[in-house]
Amino acid sequence: MSGARLIDGKAIAADVIARVTIDAAALLESTGTIPGLAVIIVGTDPASQVYVASKARIAEACGFRSLQHTLPESTSQSALSRLVQALNADPTIHGILIQLPLPRHLNTLQIIGLMLPEKDVDGLNEINAGRVALGDVERAFVPCTPAGSMVLIRSVMSDLRGLKAVVMGRSNLVGKPISSLLLATDCTVTVAHSQTVDLAEVCRQADVLVAAVGRPEIVKGDWIKPGAIVIDVGISRIPAEGINTRLVGDVAYAEAAMRASAITPVPGGVGPMTIAMLMNNTLLSAQRASAVLNK
Repeated sequence: MSGARLIDGKAIAADVIARVTIDAAALLESTGTIPGLAVIIVGTDPASQVYVASKARIAEACGFRSLQHTLPESTSQSALSRLVQALNADPTIHGILIQLPLPRHLNTLQIIGLMLPEKDVDGLNEINAGRVALGDVERAFVPCTPAGSMVLIRSVMSDLRGLKAVVMGRSNLVGKPISSLLLATDCTVTVAHSQTVDLAEVCRQADVLVAAVGRPEIVKGDWIKPGAIVIDVGISRIPAEGINTRLVGDVAYAEAAMRASAITPVPGGVGPMTIAMLMNNTLLSAQRASAVLNK
């Protein structure tokens, strides 16, 4: 029997979406502005197609204008660059999202760098990444998964000052930005990775543990400090009985839940929050653009 509180990402994400929907309607009424989100997907990866379709459906439910640009796998760097620049110039588009990963022949960093920072609602542009790293969160777009993870953490504990946080993973998408966000709350932050010596012992020091390495159930129950908050960002599909598969996170949930005070499930934890924060960032971009136009 689990002793941990389940952090319900679906319910919290639904609250975020409800607020975004109300605020989008208010923006339309007061300024005539409809938030516009353009998603670019290159190739035909089935998982990416499903994910992009989900984003489009939720954007429309929020009252946004939603566009999807589906490009062939063979799309050139120059063709993709031209599309990004055209979306930069379109005043009805407030958010541009490039579904990653891109095919290997494309230079991802260069494409992301082409986006205007004020339309980079996934928070990956070097300007937004730099602002997050410097603690200038008010002007930045925070990457959606770290932003959503912080909302989940704060749903359990609002004051994180002085706590020890361990972030497993050093990716630009999750590990680095969430480390910066935790530092900004006055946590003492350790970033662990594949070269960390005695990873289990490092994790046992964490009052807040964020696992984002993409290795199924690497974090065992005895890695968890009693009473810790555990945020599981990983999601992997592993074999189950017969020919079936099941989704799991980076954390062995049943074991960890016996020691943690609160833990996110997989699925239903961080995933829904990622899309919710994308909607929040797109609305924020539209609000900022409207404020500039109506000065």
